[in-house]
Amino acid sequence: MDRHIPFDGLHNFRDLGGYSTPDGHRIRPGRLYRADSLGKLRRGTEDWSHFLALGIRTVIDLRHPWEIEARGRVPDHASFAYHNLSIEHRPYNQAALAPDIDPGPYLAERYLEVAQDGVKEIRRALELVAESAESATPLVFHCASGKDRTGQLAALVLELLDIPEATLIEDYSLTELAAPDILAAWKSNNDGREPTWLGFGRAPHSAMRTFLTSLKARYGSTEAYVTQELSLDAKALSTTLRTALLEPPPTTWPPLTYRKATPPDAPTLVRLRDTAALSQLARGIDQWKPGEKDETHFRTRMREGEVWLAHAGPHLAGAWELWWDDPAAWGPRPADAGYIHRLMTTPHTAPPGTGRRMLTEAESRIAATGRPYARLDCLSSNPRLRTYYESAGYEVVGEQRAKDGGSGSPYAVTLLEKRLH
Repeated sequence: MDRHIPFDGLHNFRDLGGYSTPDGHRIRPGRLYRADSLGKLRRGTEDWSHFLALGIRTVIDLRHPWEIEARGRVPDHASFAYHNLSIEHRPYNQAALAPDIDPGPYLAERYLEVAQDGVKEIRRALELVAESAESATPLVFHCASGKDRTGQLAALVLELLDIPEATLIEDYSLTELAAPDILAAWKSNNDGREPTWLGFGRAPHSAMRTFLTSLKARYGSTEAYVTQELSLDAKALSTTLRTALLEPPPTTWPPLTYRKATPPDAPTLVRLRDTAALSQLARGIDQWKPGEKDETHFRTRMREGEVWLAHAGPHLAGAWELWWDDPAAWGPRPADAGYIHRLMTTPHTAPPGTGRRMLTEAESRIAATGRPYARLDCLSSNPRLRTYYESAGYEVVGEQRAKDGGSGSPYAVTLLEKRLH
């Protein structure tokens, strides 16, 4: 499941469904959406029909009135109620900031200002979310790019639903996938000019992490902020949201099916890898970075080896690469192994055990070629991943202290091998 719902004119429209709580429940899909400006919607278009088909009954617009005046608002329609709640009281022009301003601490400071200034509007927004949840009707909230003000409200709602902080940070950082389109839209609206701030449109995980840390340092907890600053009963609000919006996870899942990727799949693979990278970074795992592998990389791997996709029903569940040699990590070797790379699953939505089943499928493919070994490597600084592969039957057989992965910065990897029977 790609959380970004495709529209022609909207770039950051997402479903918050599927995120899980520590006690095993998950947010019901199709009930809570976040978005960039719905003022870009126009009656009579496919986007408008697509939006109406979602059954949304409440729209919360977090922008300033002057933004709405300049850029428009969602068209009126009898199917939903519209609310303008401008939570930001100290506007700032991100595009005009100096190039060297670090986005992480700068944005976190602005978010804390909004949390202090916009108490009346934030309180009303949370009340509307609760009312929508109780009535079992879908709701969407949005600002201009669906990043800052929208990201703050999403974080509060997810916290009240008891979604882990790492997932809050991940959800915020998914705007990174829309950042190129957000930048292109700004340039189109500004005669092709480039914003001076290099951080424009970006959503680094450090910004949300720092904001949440600052909020909790000031108030003790997010619940205390909701109670003390917003004058809401945080416990009662959390109970309302959890009761109405959470559901047990599915008890059955569609079986996984596999197929070889073809060149038209390259954009999907790039997006899957970037999504997985953002999920890792939100959890402090510094292994992959978004943007490191482009479409050319995946097309090359299809040509020189194999790339496989896994689906659960109609939905993408994961993918992996299969190489027939790997001299950068393993040096010159006889043709006695297949090398598994970029084993990746769709965060939060892949069926349980998808990674292990894809690993088994990759091993079967290697064995079918007559090669007796499956090999892979992981960063030496990632012991959790090493433990995962060891639990799947792989043994550590060495370490490559200076693997050249093509980035120009050699790194150390642990080498693991499994004898196939």
